[in-house]
Amino acid sequence: MERKGSAGHLAALLTIVIWGTTFISTKVLLVDFDPVEILFYRFVMGLLALYVVYPRRMKKTTAKQELTFAAAGLCGVCLYYLLENIALTQTLACNVSVIVSVAPFFIALLSHLVFKGQEKLRVNFFLGFVLAMAGIFLISTGGAEVHISPVGDLLALLASIIWAFYSILMQKIGGYGYPTVQVTRRIFLYGILFMVPALFFFDLRWAPERFVNPVYLGNFLFLGLGACALCFVTWNFAVKMLGPVKTSVYIYMVPVITVVASVLILHEPLTWATGVGALLTLGGLFLSEFKRRGKT
Repeated sequence: MERKGSAGHLAALLTIVIWGTTFISTKVLLVDFDPVEILFYRFVMGLLALYVVYPRRMKKTTAKQELTFAAAGLCGVCLYYLLENIALTQTLACNVSVIVSVAPFFIALLSHLVFKGQEKLRVNFFLGFVLAMAGIFLISTGGAEVHISPVGDLLALLASIIWAFYSILMQKIGGYGYPTVQVTRRIFLYGILFMVPALFFFDLRWAPERFVNPVYLGNFLFLGLGACALCFVTWNFAVKMLGPVKTSVYIYMVPVITVVASVLILHEPLTWATGVGALLTLGGLFLSEFKRRGKT
């Protein structure tokens, strides 16, 4: 059991390290691609990669299981990313970063309601949440004043709530006993199907010549194969091993990883606010995890 827990923590950490650097790739692609285009292409690429890596068909499922897979695809692939991308067009990126990072709080509350008695909400979790959010606030704003944008901020908040539902659905799916790659593949398929109708409301254009650019192709490969195909498998595995609440606290690290990647890759300056914010965020993560693990 302890070995499985260690594997779960390692999988969650690997996922967050990659997800935290996706901002860099997305920033490069936004020069010639719309946000929805990037989302659609990366998940299609991820789905194809999972079929190549693990072509075995999933054993017969029940109608209830298929509905759960479809709900996970709707929440974790379609709605979450659409809401987040639309929010970025309506409000500041720093606002979205802070608000989306509230997801562990909603996951804890929802998990407590759905899995009564399994997920106990202790004081250390809330203290860690407050500490981490203070750090994320500093990282995202640089100590500057936050500007409120009701529509964009509300969409970001809805995105974090949607991710909480996805996390709870993944814990249920983990109990079905199917291989994680097959589960992720099925969720991607439903997510893309739900995404197709939404594409008609956005400016999706077919211009394959853009993929000839090695920079664009390389970043799409990173997003499709790494951030989608690999990371959704490792994240779903972590949820299966640790549960949604313990896994979710790693979300606090996303802004920290993004800052480190920005400094190393984009050579952006490291300010006092980001440095202190990173320490506070990591402190909140360890506070949420350390005491929780000590009491289990």
